[in-house]
Amino acid sequence: MHKAGFVNIIGNPNVGKSTLMNAFVGEKLSIITSKAQTTRHRILGIVNGDDFQVILSDTPGIIKPAYELQSSMMDFVKSAFEDADILIYMVEIGEKELKDEAFFNKITASKKPVLLLLNKIDTSNQEQLEAQAQLWQQKVPNAEFIAISALEGFNVNTVFDRILELLPESPAYYPKDQLTDKPERFFVNEKIREKILMHYKKEIPYAVEVVTEEFFEEDAIIRMRSVIMVERETQKGIIIGHKGSALKRVGVEARKDLEQFFGKQVHLELYVKVNKNWRSSQNQLKRFGYNNS
Repeated sequence: MHKAGFVNIIGNPNVGKSTLMNAFVGEKLSIITSKAQTTRHRILGIVNGDDFQVILSDTPGIIKPAYELQSSMMDFVKSAFEDADILIYMVEIGEKELKDEAFFNKITASKKPVLLLLNKIDTSNQEQLEAQAQLWQQKVPNAEFIAISALEGFNVNTVFDRILELLPESPAYYPKDQLTDKPERFFVNEKIREKILMHYKKEIPYAVEVVTEEFFEEDAIIRMRSVIMVERETQKGIIIGHKGSALKRVGVEARKDLEQFFGKQVHLELYVKVNKNWRSSQNQLKRFGYNNS
């Protein structure tokens, strides 16, 4: 008997969705930083066993969209409800509600199994934990409640074992040696974007999109050329920094991560271009893979 299915992780920004998925997959597929809206796409992470295939889906944190890019991000979340075999609704200690009532109602009305994971319990005490457990069990009575720490690995295996029990019988959806549905260039873009999220303040990381225009793999080295898109000239100056120092730091750190990710030497060239108001342009968003249609 072989089991396979889609396990979709939903929740507010920064509750630890990407950390959990990476803990399951064992590879750093999703960007993890302390900033909100780090995950912009729906990224699949695939965990294979002899008799199972778990297809995990990390989705953007739920927000009220302020511009076109964010609307596209919320479309990825909507699609996660539609094809889920199991829903993971993730909350963190101290949280009281989902930022969007319509999504919350979808969770409480779900006919699919729902696992409600209370994350970051390593930051709380017993009393707070019990109060939160009671609150969420009342709010989402259709869910199974499990307290976890994705970062510390506490109860992560318990959750995974429960997923395997709940998975429907099905042949595998993807080849067994596949880790994700995204192409290699996608991870190059994401690694560079991760460094930008870490090193730049205010609006800069949210105005940035990265496009890898060249990706040539040779026996000993991968050569790649990536363009960092910003919306305004002033942002371009900030990204480059004094005598190119800021851009150089991004390049050096991204290259180190990419060498680890691909397991071979990487040569990375970085450029910065202005692409006016790309976040509000349907055509540009389509080009960057944000429109589901």
